[in-house]
This record gives sequence, C-alpha cells and structure tokens, in this order.
Amino acid sequence: MNELSTASLAPALAHSRYLERLFLCNPALAEETAANLYKPFARSEMELRLLKQPATDDATFRRQLRQLRQAVMARLIARELEGLATLTEAVHTVSDLAEVAVEQALEWATQLDPRVGTPIGEDSGLPQTLIVVGMGKLGGRELNVSSDIDLIFVYPEDGVTDGERHLTNHEYFCKVGKKLINLISDSDENGFVFRVDMRLRPFGDAGPLACSFAALENYLLTQGREWERYAWIKGRALTGDADALMQLVTPFVYRKYLDYGAYHSMRELHSQIRREVERKDRIDNIKLGPGGIREIEFIGQVFQLIRGGRTRSLQQRPTRAILDELGKLGLLPPDAVTELQDAYAFLRNLEHRLMYLDDAQTQSLPGNDGDKQRIAVSMGFADWDAFRTELDKQRARVTRHFEQVFVLPPNQDENHPQAAVWQQVQQSRQANQAEQISDNDTGNHSLAQLGYQDPLEIQRRLATFAAGSAYQQMPDRCRKRIDVILPPLIEVAASFPNPDATLLRILDLLVAIGRRESYLALLAEHPQTLKRLAGLYSASPWVSEYLTRHPLLLDELLDVRLLYQSPDWHKLGLILRQELADLGDDVEAKMDCLRHFQHTQVFRLVSQDLAGLLPLETLSDHLSDLADLVLAVTLEQAWQELPSRHRPKPRFAIIGYGKLGGKELGYASDLDLVYLYDDDHPNASEIYAKLAKKIVTWLSTLTAGGLLYEIDLRLRPNGASGLLVSSVEAFTEYQQASAWVWEHQALTRARYAAGDKEIGVAFEAIREAVLRKQRNRFELAHAVVDMRNKMLETHPAKTSDVKHCRGGIVDIEFIVQYLVLAWSATHPRLTANRGNIALLGFAGEDGLLDPTLVARVQHAYRELRRLQHASRLNGSALAAESFAPLGEDVAAVRALWQQLFDETPGPHQQDQQ
Repeated sequence: MNELSTASLAPALAHSRYLERLFLCNPALAEETAANLYKPFARSEMELRLLKQPATDDATFRRQLRQLRQAVMARLIARELEGLATLTEAVHTVSDLAEVAVEQALEWATQLDPRVGTPIGEDSGLPQTLIVVGMGKLGGRELNVSSDIDLIFVYPEDGVTDGERHLTNHEYFCKVGKKLINLISDSDENGFVFRVDMRLRPFGDAGPLACSFAALENYLLTQGREWERYAWIKGRALTGDADALMQLVTPFVYRKYLDYGAYHSMRELHSQIRREVERKDRIDNIKLGPGGIREIEFIGQVFQLIRGGRTRSLQQRPTRAILDELGKLGLLPPDAVTELQDAYAFLRNLEHRLMYLDDAQTQSLPGNDGDKQRIAVSMGFADWDAFRTELDKQRARVTRHFEQVFVLPPNQDENHPQAAVWQQVQQSRQANQAEQISDNDTGNHSLAQLGYQDPLEIQRRLATFAAGSAYQQMPDRCRKRIDVILPPLIEVAASFPNPDATLLRILDLLVAIGRRESYLALLAEHPQTLKRLAGLYSASPWVSEYLTRHPLLLDELLDVRLLYQSPDWHKLGLILRQELADLGDDVEAKMDCLRHFQHTQVFRLVSQDLAGLLPLETLSDHLSDLADLVLAVTLEQAWQELPSRHRPKPRFAIIGYGKLGGKELGYASDLDLVYLYDDDHPNASEIYAKLAKKIVTWLSTLTAGGLLYEIDLRLRPNGASGLLVSSVEAFTEYQQASAWVWEHQALTRARYAAGDKEIGVAFEAIREAVLRKQRNRFELAHAVVDMRNKMLETHPAKTSDVKHCRGGIVDIEFIVQYLVLAWSATHPRLTANRGNIALLGFAGEDGLLDPTLVARVQHAYRELRRLQHASRLNGSALAAESFAPLGEDVAAVRALWQQLFDETPGPHQQDQQ
C-alpha cells in the first residue's frame, strides 16, 4: 500500500484484524478502497461489478460473488471507522449486498436445462418462479455486517416441468434452492458471501427445503406457532411475486382484532432466550443479554403483533421505523422513543465493531484487554471503563423500558386477597351447591366487609356465572384469564358507591367477551384498566351497554392521555382518511373502520363527560363535529365507490337539520339530513340519487363493527314522498313557494354539514332569505301552536319528560323558532345558527323580550338539557324531585309561551301525570 492508502485506512486497520489480513493478501483492494473511501458502495455499483466480466462457470461465479463481498466489506469497514458512514448506510449496504447475491445466485441456479425445462403451474398453466423470502434483519433491510441470512423458499403452484425429463415443481425448486445456498454459503480460499440459515421454514430442519403457497398456507393455519408470527413480521420477498405471498402471510401475522395475547407469548419467548443466554454464560451478549438489541426489537414487535392488523402503519419491517411510528401513534412516550432509538444505534454500532475485529458472527464483548481498548476507541471513548459506563447506562435504559412494556401483572396467582371468594364459588358450583350458599359462607363475609350491599346475591350471581354455558364452554386459556381477572375485579368494584351494580354489569361484559382471549388478555395484562373500567360501569348503565356492545373500545382504557385528550378533528380526519386509504378497495373493512373510529371518539367523549371535563354545550359541539367529519369522509368514500361518477369531486352537499343542525347532538341522536346538488350534467339527478343511497347504506348498515348513525330524511322537500336529492334551484323554489310553516321552523336549525362548500354557501343564502321573509305574526303564531298541539297528541306532556312537558325543551325550541321566523326581517342576527340560548339572548338584547324573563328561560333550557343528558346516561326516568329546583324557571317558560302566543292552555297544554 502507498502512504496515502495507509493514512486514510489507518483507523480501520488499527481496529480490524480481518481487514489487515484481507489487504495483506490483496494490496490492490487496499488501493481501491482508499480511492473510493468517500463514496458509499451503492447497489448499482455491486451489480455493475458482476456484469463487467460475466461468469462462464460455477467456479468463476462463486469467486466473483466472494470478491464482491470482500470489496464491499473493506470499504464499509473503512468508512464506518473513519466516521464517514452512518448506521443506516451500513445496514442498507450489507442488505443490498445480500439481495444482489441472492438475485444473481438464483438467476445462475435456474439457467434453463433443456432436458428439464421450465416448471409449470398445474392450475394456471404459467411458468413458476422461486420466491426467496428474506427473514429477520435481511427482511427488515437492517442486516449485520457478518450476519447469517435467514431465508425461506416458496413457489406459487405445484406442477411439473415441461422438458423431456419431468420433475415435479417441488423437486425442481428444492434443487434450485440447494444450489443457491451452496453458491452463497460455501467457503473457499476467498471465504464465503453469507452463511444461510433455513431453520425458519415450515417444520424447520425437518421440513422440505421449498414449499408451495398451498403448503405454506396449510402449515400456517394448522401448525404455525406464536414465535413464527413474530418471525414473519420481518418476512420480505426478495424475488418473485411479493404481493401474492404477503396476501397469504399477513392474516397469519396480523390479526383482525387487537391481540393482547401477544404479551404472554412474547414474554415466554424472551424468557426462553434469556435462560439460554444465562445457561451459556453470555450475559455480556449485547444482542440477547439484558438490555440488548433483542429487547428493543421485542418492544416494537409486540405492538406490531397486537395492533398491526388494525393499524397498517405498524406493518413496517425496520425496527427504527416502528419505534418512530409508535411515538407518532402515542403508544410510546416521546422520551422512551428517543432513548430506545439512541440505545439501538449505540448497540448496533457496537455490534458492527465487534464483528469487524475478525469478521466473526459475534455479539459478545471481548475478554482480552487489547480488544477491549480497540472497541472503546472505535466507539469514541478514551478507555474501556468510560465505554463500559456508557454501555451499562444504555442497557439499563432498554431494560427499564422493556420491563414497563412487558411487566408481569401483579396478583396473577392464588394469593390475591379475593381469590378465595371466587374459588369458593367455583367449588360450590362443582358440587352443585350454588343454591345452598348461605350468609355464613366466608365468601359472603368477605364481600360484606368489602362493602357489597347484598353479598349473598352477589355470590349467587357469581355462582350462576361459573355454572353458565358462557364460562363452561370457554376455551381453557380464556377460562384461566377469567380466573385471573375476577378476584381483583371483585375488589375494584367494591371501591365504588354502587359495588353490586358495578360488578354485575361487568359480569355481562365478561359473558360477551368470554371467547375472545385478546380482550381478556388486555384486562389480565393491564390490571390498572380494571379500575377505569369499573369507574365507567359504575357511573352509567348506558356507557356499560355501549362498551359491552363494542368491546374493541377496551383498548382505549390503556392510555389515559389519549382517553382524556381534547379532540383535534382536523388531525383525526387525516388519520381516518389514511387508515381508509390503507384498506384499498375493501368496502366492508372501510365501513368497519369508520364505525370503530366513530365509536372510539364517542367513548373518549363520554369518558371525559363522566370525569367532569366537558360542559354539555362543548360535548354537543364535539359530537356534532364528529358527525360532520364522518359525513364528510363517508361522502368521499361513497363517491369513489360510485361507478357512474363523472367528476373528481361531487357537486353535492349534506345539510344537517334538528340536533345536528343546531349542534346539540347527543350520544344516541339520529341524524336529520337533506341532500342538495348543483350540477348541470344531464344525468345529475340520477347520479346523485345513487350517491345519496350509498351514503345511507354506509351510515346505517349494521356490520360486524356495529352501526354509525340512524338516518332520517323526512325533512327533505315533500317529505317521505319527495325526491331523495334536490337541486339547489328546486330546493330554493320549494322553500320560497311550497314549504309549510313547520318546514321553515325546521330551517331555523339547519346548516351545511359536509360536501361541496359552494353549495353550503348557497344553502346559507337560501336559508337566510327564507327566514327573513316578512310574515303575519298572528298567522305564524297560530301555525306554531297548531304544530305544537299535534306533537302533544303523539308525545303527551308529562312532568317526568323534560323534552315534552309544558315549559320543557320542545316549548323553548318552538318559542325560539317563532322568534326567528317572526322577527328576522327586522332583526337579521336572529338568522344566525347559534343555538337556542344565544338566540334568546339576542331577542332580549333587541328589546323583543323581557331580559329578566329571557335569563330564566335560558337557565331552564340549559338545566333541562343537563337533566335529559343525565337521564340518558343513567338509563332511567327522572324522579319528580329532579324538577323541584327548576319550578320557577319552567314557570317562566310557560309565561313566555303565554305572552307570545296569547292563549289559554287547552287540553293538550295541561300538565299530564
């Protein structure tokens, strides 16, 4: 080597005995490496190097592959130790080398033998190609510099070759696979390219070297184990039909529902690895030992196994990309992501430097002082002690984060204080003595001490649960999960004011999810969720029923930050649209995705509501904003699905009426909608009618994911007998010339909700023009009173009904509607869709009403809505005493009604008990 080469390569030569030996045998490679030191070894350069002198025989081809590997390794070692290459460059360069080697070796191994011919699929009749699947770090494009490559060989179809000498496709591809392995892994005077490990294939070393799609699918369905799901996360086709392979493998790896059983499986796998490391006294193994690389990978992959089936962004392969995604999704705190990323880079850089010493596949720290010093210096430290201090700090951080994710839940044994209660119940059930449980039972005493109001009844209900078919017919694993969950659940429920009702409601949930181990695993793996669960089930029967119907929402209990976070509807809309885009053309999956999104947001809002974090007006705004977003996204999806669409975006808008229009939506409110379009296409009416029907289907069809909204379209022009959609022009004409007074009343609480914004602006102009028409106030009052009387025929006034009682919510709404229609011509701000309380305030400020009376009516409306909301959450009618504090306010509403409509109460206006 010349002096320039020696100087530029000095750090690498000082560290790597392998490089020193390589350059001693091949001085020209040292010159080449020095000359190209400042240029990464690109994939294109690797391919060009092999193409320059095409091989004519096996020996030449093998030599060329091995010399390519030497050139790549030499430059990469020199660049890394000179501080010129990042970790990303290192792992991508080695991964590129492996991919090029596999592709070229496969092409060489499958050169056509005329006697054998080409393998043909027995079903398709098409030529077949071997799919080489890269597993592990090769699959993730994060390969080590001296790593094995884990491969699996798959081909699409069985069949036979079309030459004179027939081979089955299986025989053919096994021969090709063997040759490929030999071309890459055999050692000679030039070394090897990569050691090849085939043990991840179906049945491991005992299985066939190559298998068809059908054989692989059957294996995964009938024999696939949990650790193989973990392994296939990284699986990536390096050759052949990658899409077809992943369609087969993805359902095995990523479950449709959240899979919290993965915690247990990954914890067991980690324990096995740790025991093996300890048995071989390899605690200083930076990959498999405590706080090592494997623990970082496990953290990312457990979230992938749990959530990857529902969150497509978690189906990525590189570890660092997954850690970033977990941070973006809020599944790991930002500081945890930063520390894990730093530790991963530190440990992987260290791993490379250990391997660079002798080109050995090792992740263990050296034992001799000389190599210790080499490692310390190459990692940027003055000596081994300084390096070891930093290494220990990084590994301690990894261990801490690993234990936070994989911590074994407490009290997962028979020592829980309330385990005896459940055991006694089970024993009595086994002895058929459920009906003989008495007040003297120890379980009864324990329940009474905890604070249960009727401990004997609770014991009997637990015994009924234990003897019931739901529990008895559960898979063993599910039943064991229940046995773990119930003792702490009995204790947690007792901490609430209504322990009996709380526990019994949760028993209904356990019956509903009893055969779904993932949900049970969530509760067992995260016992802190039991208190949040019990809090919700204690607070509201409505919430209990909602969560029992939609157990997928149990996942929301894990992260209080997300549960109680104020919604950012713009950001949530972006996330929802991306999730839908990831689902491609799967309409059913998209409909379920929309439902889960809506259910999740409702659950978060009701959790915040019960925690006292949301005033009722803010809650209604959020629920209305949620409905607007769902309508907008549904409209977009339905339009894309429509085969007759004639433009990129429809000239179509959705108008919200009633509670949606007034932004007073409740948890179970239906949506009153009107559809408008403004399009001069000759078939516009027909096209948009089809679109409207699709929107209704998307919104109101009951799927596996539940229901989005009940839809009411009766407020459209001409009601149920009218067209499903109206042009803006026809809607204008109808409102100006044909609409009934009650339709103009409805128009006071209508607004643009979704779709074409220009149509939304046109609607608001129509609405304002109609509301500001000069009207005969006497005739208007008569029409409003007549409409109220008709409503009373179907919804009699009862003091327990805050909506329909005289002086209740409907009366206030009718008062406001009358004020808007009667006075907007001269008081235009009454046309603003600002809600009943604000509009009453405008009327008071403008001198149309007595401000003192207005204040009483506003207070009545606010409190009546609060009582109505509480009644729905409690699932029961309001007690008479609930109204007592509102007596004067309700009387003020009646007085205002009398003042505006100047009438004596008739038979329908009298309070009815």
